[in-house]
Amino acid sequence: MHWGLSQEQELFRDAFGEWLAAVAAPETLRKWLAAGDVRPFEERLVADGWLGVGFPEELGGQGGGLLEIALAAEQLGYHGAPGGSWLASVLAVPALVGPPGLAESVLAQGEFAALAVSAGQPPDGPGPVRYEGGAVHGTVPSVLGAGQARYLIVPAWSGGGCDLFAVEAADAGVSLRNRPLLDRSRSAADVHLVGARARVLDVDGRQVLKDAAQRAAVLVAADSLGAAERMLHLAVDYSKQRKQFGVPIGSFQAVKHAAATMLVAVESARTIAYFAAASVDQGGAEAPLHAATAKAQVTAAAQHAADSALTIHGAIGYTWEHDLHLFYKRAKLNEHLFGGADVWNERLAQQLPLIPDRE
Repeated sequence: MHWGLSQEQELFRDAFGEWLAAVAAPETLRKWLAAGDVRPFEERLVADGWLGVGFPEELGGQGGGLLEIALAAEQLGYHGAPGGSWLASVLAVPALVGPPGLAESVLAQGEFAALAVSAGQPPDGPGPVRYEGGAVHGTVPSVLGAGQARYLIVPAWSGGGCDLFAVEAADAGVSLRNRPLLDRSRSAADVHLVGARARVLDVDGRQVLKDAAQRAAVLVAADSLGAAERMLHLAVDYSKQRKQFGVPIGSFQAVKHAAATMLVAVESARTIAYFAAASVDQGGAEAPLHAATAKAQVTAAAQHAADSALTIHGAIGYTWEHDLHLFYKRAKLNEHLFGGADVWNERLAQQLPLIPDRE
């Protein structure tokens, strides 16, 4: 099966890709990463209206749904653009739809938000935070985008239930400790909460986190799809330029096979990611299954593509001056972001009737 996009979706994908190519060219990206400051990109992303894609206009968005957000994630991955604050915010916004103005301040004004959940696990798992007397207490390790967020959406679990609270990152009871990541285009921080003032959000906390887990799975998969496609293009271009024994290495059968395998993986991943995005957006009974498939299969395929691309490039692929390492690191981080393939494959196993019932 091949998943086709509408004309409007193709136009959006291409327009956003062209914008990224102009704003986040590799030489510009390297300057941001070397300085450890990606705010120039984040400010342009907000100012030019891209942060609101996929959300209703009444919330300050630009319209569209999860498939449009996935297309944005794919292009961010393809261009290696800083996407940590973007991803953190699009996962957090559904928790902010109740209080007037909160979602609008994120989508339209760029006051980023982040779910206070560990970036190494799916967002719907129990966390270490407790709520007492109008304040939250606890430590959450490796929260994606926490360093750039104005709002932290903090889950507090009790008796099997979960309440969500909005906390200002600037509150005196909040302290952050940066966590360096392999992929410097994204950032994370440990969040320490010691009596931080909290505003309860009138939402079903468990359902919001369940939805966030599925959306995270789809969007990380889409990001990996974009990175894998870029590595394929880099590998093919390099194989035409690099010569051994007087001929381009692209003429060698082993290199042809590696590139063909990467191409099949990318095209298969595209259909999986797009279909999962549409399924989760529609909220069907099999949406969790499709989201888990996308996270487990697409990120694993991108990781294999990264290894193949690096093999084709050889030692030059490790160097700071070559673009490959930007996407290699991105694919490697995505495989573990919000849970590795083992976590999501376990979810698949739990949902699939592997042994048919017999009467």
